Formats: sequence, structure tokens, C-alpha cells
Amino acid sequence: MSTLTDDNIESSYKGNALLHLLSYMKPYVGWVVICLALVLALTGFDLYRPMLIGDAIDLFKEQGNFDVIVETTIKYAIVLVLSFVFNITQTWLLQKMGQSIILTVRKELYAHIQSLSSRYFDLTPVGRLVTRVTNDVEALDEMYSGILVRLFRNIVKIVGLAVVMLMMDKKLALISFILLPIVAVLTVVFRQIARKTYRISRTRLTDVNTFLSENISGMRIIQIFGREKRKYEEFNDKNYKLFRAGYREMMVFAIFRPLIYILSIISLMIVLGVGSSEVMGNVISIGTLYIFAQYIQSFFEPIQELAEQFSTLQSSIASAEKIFTIMSEEPLVKEDENPVILPEIRGRIEFSHVWFAYDNENYVLRDVSFVIEPGEKVAFVGATGAGKSSILNLIGRYYDIQKGNIYIDGVDIRRLSKKQLRGAIGQMQQDVFIFEGDVEYNIRLHDEDITLDDVKEAAEYVNASHFIEKLPNGYQEPVSERGSTFSAGERQLLSFARTLAHKPSILVMDEATANIDTETELLIQEALEKLMQGRTTIMVAHRLSTIQHADCIMVMQKGKIREQGTHQELLAQDGIYKKLYELQIHQT
Repeated sequence: MSTLTDDNIESSYKGNALLHLLSYMKPYVGWVVICLALVLALTGFDLYRPMLIGDAIDLFKEQGNFDVIVETTIKYAIVLVLSFVFNITQTWLLQKMGQSIILTVRKELYAHIQSLSSRYFDLTPVGRLVTRVTNDVEALDEMYSGILVRLFRNIVKIVGLAVVMLMMDKKLALISFILLPIVAVLTVVFRQIARKTYRISRTRLTDVNTFLSENISGMRIIQIFGREKRKYEEFNDKNYKLFRAGYREMMVFAIFRPLIYILSIISLMIVLGVGSSEVMGNVISIGTLYIFAQYIQSFFEPIQELAEQFSTLQSSIASAEKIFTIMSEEPLVKEDENPVILPEIRGRIEFSHVWFAYDNENYVLRDVSFVIEPGEKVAFVGATGAGKSSILNLIGRYYDIQKGNIYIDGVDIRRLSKKQLRGAIGQMQQDVFIFEGDVEYNIRLHDEDITLDDVKEAAEYVNASHFIEKLPNGYQEPVSERGSTFSAGERQLLSFARTLAHKPSILVMDEATANIDTETELLIQEALEKLMQGRTTIMVAHRLSTIQHADCIMVMQKGKIREQGTHQELLAQDGIYKKLYELQIHQT
């Protein structure tokens, strides 16, 4: 798997992104048909209005009867009212359909992101994914809410105007079309330039969002090391590149629109010049000349809009390519087609000749084998990078192994339901993530089966209730993002309560007490002893004093288990564990 970037997107969707976008319109086929029918009616009104006035001019000139003007005014008013009603109906249908489709796309995209494996998030910046779910999805709204229908309307309008003009007067019509080759060349050039500017603009926007996501999250580090000025300069550079991209985008439109307008004026001047001489020679009527003058103005307007709409459509397709690139990502950890659902997970864990590498090349675990019986307390120790945390990740099947087998209660972990497996594992990590909301929400995590009484009981069990009940609103106390208003120890206690409330069969602790002071650690030791009763417990710790009472301690080095046994047995072996133990004693 490679990191997703804007500069090298070459997905299978690139050639047919539009087809995938159109597939979302299938549930709204009836609405689309109604909109197209309204478009045809509105186009007919646009063609009819100049003809109505032109005929009125000729009749008034011939008959001199003012009633013709009154009658024409009434007809014109009726056409305007119908156009108004049809426009409102069409706009409402399109906006309703567009927003509904955007809602669906955003839900599907987020659901798919949730299904992706941990490795994907190791390689992909959060800011880029946020851009996909927000900005890129929103860019599709314009296409669904109007571009496709307006494209159809402008094409119909151009064809309709050309046919009517040719039927009225072929000579004037051909003169009106004399500048069309120039318009066509300008349109092609504009589309190519606009497409590049749109892509650059999207890429620059993603860069800014990625930078903001990373640096705002790490603002404390920036301030600690006094790098505000340097980071500001980096942001200013990215922001200026986004400004330049947006400026180029606007300049393309600023040049193209006036050029098309000038060409329409030139064409109008030519038609008026030729048409006036024909009016004077009684070849055509003044009403016909008026109709042609109106049609020329109407003829170039949809051409101009058509080019811009094609560019906007390309922008939507560019965003769709990025979105569908994510949608085409397959989870590395796949659910079995017919997963095994155990009556209950007792917690027997077996690693059989397991080889594992995050990148499929550099193995962090090498031929690892061990068995943990239900209810046993097992600890893994070793130097940083020895593979301890990797074992914990594999037990929850956040990654899949390359060789060997992992069994839970005798069943290969790849055959088990991921939901049941992960629901049976309670993970307590050093880096605790606290969500925005309140204390109760952070313990329950929207699990409706967990009542407030369960939340309170769990908090009391791990001694978290001592600080929670002192809060102004207790369990309903608002929590800021990442729990910044709580101390590291308080966040850890919340994570302990969260784990206990979900009643896991297997406990996994990855340096879970590393950020807790000695006094707080003493408070939770008794709770942990209760919590571990009857549950398989796997601990990773650098402080050997916290795991001396484990049933088995496994010493890892360079991805292999070098020693295993109880605390006393390992000291008696006079090996790696004894050296680590003596080193820590001397440090204290």
C-alpha cells in the first residue's frame, strides 16, 4: 500500500468517474425526467419570447392597431409566469436531489474509511481524508444541483436557436455563425487551461488542510520548541500557493468571458449591418431583424456557459477521482465471508510460528509461538522495537500476519467475526484518546446497552469516580477535544472505566500506567487486580515492578521470544530479563 497523494492519483475510476457519479442518480430518475421536461419547456419559452415580440412589431407596423400590443403583453406575461413556476420547480427538485446524493456519498465515504485497515491510516495524513469527506464531496454538489441539467438545457438551446434561425433566414443565420470557429477554438483552449487550474487549486487546498490538521493538533509542541515563526512561514507559503491557484482560476474566467462577449457583440454588429440593408430593401421585416438580434445574444450566452459548465464538471470529476480513489481502497484486514461466531470468547490465545511485517518486507516478529490460557496474566518486556506492541495489535487483528497462525479459543483469528473479536478485547493504551462530548459519553461510547448505573459502577471500580463526582456536572461534565482539561492520570482512569464498562474477556494493557503518578497508580492497582480476575490479561510494560506478579513473563528481542517464565524463574536464568531488572534497580 502506498500513501495517497494528490499528485499521483491514477485510480481505476479516473476514466469512468462520471459514470460512477451518474449511478448515484438512479433513485431519482423520475425527478431527472421531470427536470429535463421542464428544461425543454423553458427552452421553448426562451425561443418563443423574441418571436412573440417580433411578430407584434410587424403586425403593429402593418395594422397600426394598439390591441396587438396589449394582446402580446398578456401572452408575454403568461409566458413569464410559467417560466417562473417551472424554474422554481426545477430548482427545488435539483437542489433536493443534489443534497440527498451528497448526503449519501458522504455517508458511504465515511463508512468506507472506517472499514479500512490501520495500515492505511499509518500512511495517509488525516487532513487529506478530511478534505475528501468535506471539500471534495461538496464540490460534487454543483454538478448534481444544476450542472448536468444546465448542460442539457444549453445544448438544447444552442441547437434550437440554430434550427429556428436557419428556418427564418438562412443568409442571416450563416452570417451569425461566421465567428463560431473562433468560439470553438477558444472554448477548447479554455477547457484545457481551466482543467489544469482546477486540479492545482484542489491540490493546494488539500495541502493547506493537511498542514492545518497536523500543526493545530501539534500546537503544544510547536509552542514548546518556539517554532511559531517557522511554522507561520510554512503556512504562509502554502496559503500563498492556494491564493495563486485561485487567482489563476479566476483569471481564466476573467479572460474567457469578455472574449466570448466581444465576439457576440461583433456578430451582432455584422447581423445588424447586413440585416438593416435587407430591411431597407424589404427583403426581411424589422420584426425578423429584432428576433435575430435577440437570438444572437441568446446564442452566445449558452456557448459561454457551456464551456464554463464543462470546466466545473471537470472540477467535480477531479474531486470524484480523489473520492473514488479512497472508495477503491480495499481493507487489508478482510472479514471472512462466513465468519465464525463463538457462543463466548473465553480468552485462550495461541501464536503459532507467526511472522509479521508492517510493510511486508521488514519483519518485526520472527517465528513467534506461545500459548496463553484463559484467565492467565502474561507480560511482554523488551527493548523498544522488539515487537511487544505489534503482538497486541495482532491479537485485535488490526493487521494480518504474513506467515503462521493466530488462534483465539482454538479458531483461526482470520475466521472470527472482527466485531465479536474486538468487542471481547479491552485495550488500555498509554496514549488515551478522549472524544468531545461529556464524561458519560466517553465511557459508554454510544453503547445503548451500557446504562448510567453501569458507567458509575465502572468508574467506582477503577477509582475514577473520585475526580468525576467532584466535577460541576459530574458524569454530564462537558469534555473538550482530546480531554485537554483533564490530567494525564485522569484520562487514563477514564480509559480504564471505559474498558471495564464494555466487559471484555481479554484485557490488553500497553504501558497503561506509564502516565500515571505513583499515588494514582496505587489507587488503580487494587481495581486492576479485580478487573483481571477471570480474564486473560496481556501487559506490555517497561517498569518491571508492575508485572512481577504475572503468571508468565516473555522477554522479546529483535522480534523473537528469547526468554519466558515467572519473575523468579527469569531472575534465576541470569539472562536478558535479569540484566533489565538490575538496570532498573540501579536507576531507582
